[in-house]
Amino acid sequence: MPELLDRLQSALVDRYRLERELGAGGMATVYLAQDLRHGRRVALKLLKPELAAVIGAERFLGEIRTTANLQHPHILPLFDSGAADSFLYYVMPYVEGESLRARLSREKQLPIAEAVRLGGEVASALDYAHRHGVIHRDIKPENILLHEGTALVADFGIALAVSSAGRNRLTETGLSVGTPQYMSPEQAMGDRDLDARSDIYSLGAVLYEMLVGDPPFLGSTAQAIVAKVITERPAPITAARDTVPPGLAATVHRALAKLPADRFSTAAELGEALAGRGPATVSGATAVIERPVEPRSRRWAPRAGWAMFAAGAATAAALAVLASRRSRVAPDVGPVRFSIELDSTAQLYPSDPAPLISSDGRRILIQAVHDNRRQVFLRDLARSEVAPVTGSEDGYHPFLSPDGNWIAFASDGKLRKVRAEGGTPIALATSYWGGGSWGPDGTIVFTESYNGGLWRVNAAGGEATRLTTPDSAAGELAHWWPNIMPDGRHVIFTNFSTPIERAKIELLDLRTGARKVLVRGGVGGVYAASGHLLYGAGSAILAAPFDLKRLTITGEAEPVVSDVALAPSNGEPAFSVSATGTLAYIRASVIYAPTVPVWVARDGREQPLLTQPGRYDLPAISPDGRHVALTAIAKDGNRDVWDYEPARDILTRITTNDAADFGPLWTRDGRRLIYSSERPIYDLFTRAASAGTPESALVVSRADKYVGSLSADGTRLLYTVSGKTAEEIWSVGLDGHAAPAPVLQSRFNLNHASASPAGGWLAYDSDESGGRSEIYIQSYPDLARDRHQVSTKGGAEPRWTRGGRELVYRANDSLFAVSVDPKSGETGRPAALFAFPYHPEGWSWTYDAAPDGSRFLMVEMPPGSVPRRVEVVLNWFSELKSGTKR
Repeated sequence: MPELLDRLQSALVDRYRLERELGAGGMATVYLAQDLRHGRRVALKLLKPELAAVIGAERFLGEIRTTANLQHPHILPLFDSGAADSFLYYVMPYVEGESLRARLSREKQLPIAEAVRLGGEVASALDYAHRHGVIHRDIKPENILLHEGTALVADFGIALAVSSAGRNRLTETGLSVGTPQYMSPEQAMGDRDLDARSDIYSLGAVLYEMLVGDPPFLGSTAQAIVAKVITERPAPITAARDTVPPGLAATVHRALAKLPADRFSTAAELGEALAGRGPATVSGATAVIERPVEPRSRRWAPRAGWAMFAAGAATAAALAVLASRRSRVAPDVGPVRFSIELDSTAQLYPSDPAPLISSDGRRILIQAVHDNRRQVFLRDLARSEVAPVTGSEDGYHPFLSPDGNWIAFASDGKLRKVRAEGGTPIALATSYWGGGSWGPDGTIVFTESYNGGLWRVNAAGGEATRLTTPDSAAGELAHWWPNIMPDGRHVIFTNFSTPIERAKIELLDLRTGARKVLVRGGVGGVYAASGHLLYGAGSAILAAPFDLKRLTITGEAEPVVSDVALAPSNGEPAFSVSATGTLAYIRASVIYAPTVPVWVARDGREQPLLTQPGRYDLPAISPDGRHVALTAIAKDGNRDVWDYEPARDILTRITTNDAADFGPLWTRDGRRLIYSSERPIYDLFTRAASAGTPESALVVSRADKYVGSLSADGTRLLYTVSGKTAEEIWSVGLDGHAAPAPVLQSRFNLNHASASPAGGWLAYDSDESGGRSEIYIQSYPDLARDRHQVSTKGGAEPRWTRGGRELVYRANDSLFAVSVDPKSGETGRPAALFAFPYHPEGWSWTYDAAPDGSRFLMVEMPPGSVPRRVEVVLNWFSELKSGTKR
């Protein structure tokens, strides 16, 4: 065996370093390995040599390829597969945790609620795979991994690759596909044309074991077990565990029906049944799935109604039944929780995290990044899918009509509305910001510009009228996040100042214009039909009792939900609540997950920059390559600039203000740093690149500013300015003699100014191509001479390398490179260098490049940390009124 391991290590020497054996099963041996290319630990599964010989490399790789694109929150992804020497292997993430088998071996039975939740998660994974034409064929506790309590199904498609070798040839090896205790009767009888219902049986067997403590059938030999699977019925679950609700027992027994036709037809149906949608029928008898109402003190005990515990997108569809019938649910019925997951092509946008929910609680709107563009996604709780809304591309700060049938947002200088099912947007008024509230009488209150006040317009369009104006002399930056009260006359809004603790929640009378302060130190206030004013403070939702007649707070505010994301740059808390009591929110731990700065070579090989855990962003390499400036984000959301010296592994904090400091840039001599700082506008400051040194203001104005690059001679700074209508590129002299002056202005957003080190050219990105960001180069400082478009399929953040003979940029999860003629500005054909986990582009830089273009400093999101999850709580008001805190 050591010789075999040595051969394997030699065959994989350029790709993986094997560390130790993790375990062995009937078909494969699992090793913990180091992925040398990406600098990460992985689980490498090596097929047994006799099995590899029977299958053959071509068949194995061909079949496993069909599963490589499965992307689901409860499916362990496939990283790699291949043939080396005579070995066949495949590679998956190494999961910190344990298998369901290990958990069952330790605890025998699981709490009922947890068994239901895990079963729902596996059902969600199976439904997704089945809809993509993949049958697992070997669902068992060993293939269900538990990562932080969440189920991950492993080995999708492996059994398919093995069974494709042919039953006779497989028998010669003494191996078999599937595990007798969890095989469906048709699989046990050797039927090769299995469908989704075979996996449903296997999941039923796993559910049975989680509840009872043993699989449905036991025996002294595999043959004895198979005989029972084919001929006998499992013992009633309630006979072994009388605390299992009859409805849940009926659901599991239906999944275990001998005939496929008697089982659930899809895994989604099984997930819906687990979520409480009934009745479940077994052998002609109907068992109604009950929802017992318990006293509050017992509400979260396992017997309080197993159907209320559900997780995952597949089970959410069933919960829509409860949402649609909420008016008939008894007030003592507890809340029902589940998650909505975006698929792998999209992620939540950290600076605009708030999900929005229609007044009736039927539709949830999610802001995300999709295909390198902002996109609005909609989840109708009567359906299972999260769908992008056509016509909402590049929209800012969307909000819903009361009936959920329309979405309004700002785009291309206009407040627009589009039907929730998608269509052509209709312009309503001028707006470069969005963020509004749509009243039941058709009144829309919104913000016109990022540093402006509130305006009013009719939902049918027409002339907009100004309602408020921020008092800049008093430190007011903007009036954001309006919420029209039920009387239609009053509006709650956020009077935003920095630091965010100075922000206020105010009440505006639309008739008289009178205002009064309701809360100091809070943001995103909304009135809830439970009789509370809800708002964000720190990472929590606070609730204060509110008298709707007197329009005043009548008691102390208390935190009711913790770990809620809040965008520190604009005070938008990531929660929304419907009039019917449905809460949607995003966890701060999801949006603000740790990140890892890594060096990435042109061929994609990775090497971590530093080992200290944290949340880092916006890296900048010093001119001599010996230092890296980073933005580090604290747990409270504050940002500071730090300096890291790799040779000595020393991380030093440079800025120590209460203000948010971010987006550093080195001067040409490497002695000073330039950065943005929020005071309350994002102004530009400079200081020596060492701790404890004084800073000085470089550019101070009434518009936000973001660092771009230095001119070729290092005497001028190019930077982005947030104009009233669009982002512009300006410059300023570093010696204090040249005043700030515009360089490029248009009605489009121009960002990431990057001057060629050879001089003569300025690269930047612009959204003039139908709202999609593309890369352009412009002659500079002679702006009239020439201009070229570089990218045609999306692009942002251009960086010069190789002395101005190459331009690199980010687009669609990849880094691209294109050659540039320094004299004419003519460019070659862009070529992808490597793929990289997507990081939403903003106005600041998210990566840096070595001057020679040999490697790049990127900020990586660890596997599984890309933000895609929205939490939903049905009937949340029952919890709010009872005073329960989460």
